[in-house]
Amino acid sequence: MTSATPAHPTPTPTPAHPTPATDAATDATGSAAPVRPRPALDWRIRFAALALIWGFSFLLIKVGTHGFAPFQVTFGRLFFGTAVLAVAMAVRREGLPRSVRTWGHLAVAAFLLNALPFSLFAYAELTIPSTLAGICNATSPLWGMVLSLVALSEDRPTRRRVAGLGLGFLGVLTVLGAWQGFSGLDPTGTAMALLASLSYPIGWIYVRRTLAGSSDSYLSLTGAQLFLATLQLAVVTPLFTTLPTSFPVGPLLAVVVLGALGTGLAILLQYGIVAEVGPTTGQMVTYFIPVIATAAGVTLLGEQLSWNTPVGALIVLLGAALAQSRTRTSRTSHPSRTSRRTAARQP
Repeated sequence: MTSATPAHPTPTPTPAHPTPATDAATDATGSAAPVRPRPALDWRIRFAALALIWGFSFLLIKVGTHGFAPFQVTFGRLFFGTAVLAVAMAVRREGLPRSVRTWGHLAVAAFLLNALPFSLFAYAELTIPSTLAGICNATSPLWGMVLSLVALSEDRPTRRRVAGLGLGFLGVLTVLGAWQGFSGLDPTGTAMALLASLSYPIGWIYVRRTLAGSSDSYLSLTGAQLFLATLQLAVVTPLFTTLPTSFPVGPLLAVVVLGALGTGLAILLQYGIVAEVGPTTGQMVTYFIPVIATAAGVTLLGEQLSWNTPVGALIVLLGAALAQSRTRTSRTSHPSRTSRRTAARQP
């Protein structure tokens, strides 16, 4: 996003999904924006809820694929997520973007930040545990940092970032059990999960280059992006799947919750948190997602966990945190630029 998540222009994930956004301090042009009223629910509670929702998303994907094809899971996720944002837009009386150019860029963002990674994760979880999928999602900041050093002129390599990337790469090798020849892992499913994680930062950089100056609101852009991603899946799904002959309750509920909570509500929660406490604190949710995904997969799905999986995940997260860290000067020198780097990140 989010994407989320996202959008997501800074190389930090989540899961998610990823769409253009600014914080409460500045609007899309960097000017002062109106101060929003403080929500009744403390941001820490909303932060914990967001971490749980995105952490459980990988379990919900796995359960959904027990009853439906991966493309159908993704289509349902996007459909119900879009429905939630449509309601939010109606309540806030937000309109859709009017610029044809904006819609064109959002179509590309919808593919890179929603349709493609969501589908890849769904296909990956046919053959790999949800715990591994959640940990692969945590590599997104590492991919993003590598890409941003090449594509974004203001992101310069430093010793700290290079060390973080090296540490993160070591963590990935630990998770995959490289010294055992990657035995016991499905290479195709693992590659799909890693490719999904790579798709997010590609999309973030694209959005950052094309939509950072948009005058449309965050909610308007996000709603349009999810709507376009839903249309993309509506075209693709019938070509590769057949209509389900049954709608088992468990998988159906998993898809509905994945869309309504894990995509729609999560985007609204994340943006609210960023608007209230800033992008630096808001993006910290990234580091809780693989922990929750692992705990959920092991306790509720009975997935096996060897020692190298949690150890490697911890190394990946430490490497990602180190690679993303900035000096105080770089954080404060460009407040308007910093505000544009955060978006709805989704797994």
